[in-house]
Amino acid sequence: MKKILLILIGFISVNLNAQQDAQSSMYFFNPLNYNPAYAGSRGTLNLTGVHRSQWVGWDGAPTTQFLSIHAPVAQKHIGVGGNLSYDRIGSRSNFTAMANFAYHLQLNSKDLRLSLGASAGLNSNQYNFNSLIVTDQTDPAYLNSNKSLTPNFGVGAYLYSKKGYLGFSVPKLLQKSIDNNTSNSILQRHYFLTAGYVFNVKSIFDLKPSVLVKYTQNAPVTIDFNLSAHFYNKFWVGGMFRYKESVGFNASYQINDKFMLGYAFDFPFNNLKFRNFGSHEFVICIDITTKKNAYISPRYF
Repeated sequence: MKKILLILIGFISVNLNAQQDAQSSMYFFNPLNYNPAYAGSRGTLNLTGVHRSQWVGWDGAPTTQFLSIHAPVAQKHIGVGGNLSYDRIGSRSNFTAMANFAYHLQLNSKDLRLSLGASAGLNSNQYNFNSLIVTDQTDPAYLNSNKSLTPNFGVGAYLYSKKGYLGFSVPKLLQKSIDNNTSNSILQRHYFLTAGYVFNVKSIFDLKPSVLVKYTQNAPVTIDFNLSAHFYNKFWVGGMFRYKESVGFNASYQINDKFMLGYAFDFPFNNLKFRNFGSHEFVICIDITTKKNAYISPRYF
């Protein structure tokens, strides 16, 4: 049964009418993964790594790794960076490498800025069905492998201040065949809308709601809601709700001005809730500053 489920999930992940980009419960710590306009907005040389194990307990369940690096240059008017992602589900895998460029505009005398970004890179999709155990040996359709490598481009806009942000992006503009035109599997265009704001409740306590909306043609809209509390500029504790899919919590600890560690757990409440132990996500953020660029605390975005 698990093998059958594994194969079905693998096909769903690349089907014409499905969401294809890997999801993350702690999207707010790694916006560069889906919006190139975020590059350089933190004001530091930032390195962020994320590992996600989804639906733990299922054979061939999705595992994903994200890595991003970015920094401001030219007196903070320009941001540059790069991001990598690797997603594996069953016998299918996807690898993406993108370079990012952003230009930051000061909109008023305070701290409101608008960043416009673009990205370019490569996307690789691979499947190897030779490793699967099949019971119907008369059907050789699945006993093959394939690999494709295609270029892609993305754009985004990011409006932000010290307390809030609003972003819109299309990280992959080109709709390419996933398997060298051997089937109807197409890399679909995904649209991301994200927003967040920080409310200063007390001197030692801040509250931050945030939302991420993802849309793909002919697929259900995915909406992530998150509400986090920030204590003493050190501890983050939050709850998340993914519309019609899962609920969970997240927490992080700012070790010092340079290092932050985080963890998230979510569990599905739809038909995927059976025989798994939820999804687990780990994140590490490193911020490197210079004497001319002092660390700004709290680090909300």
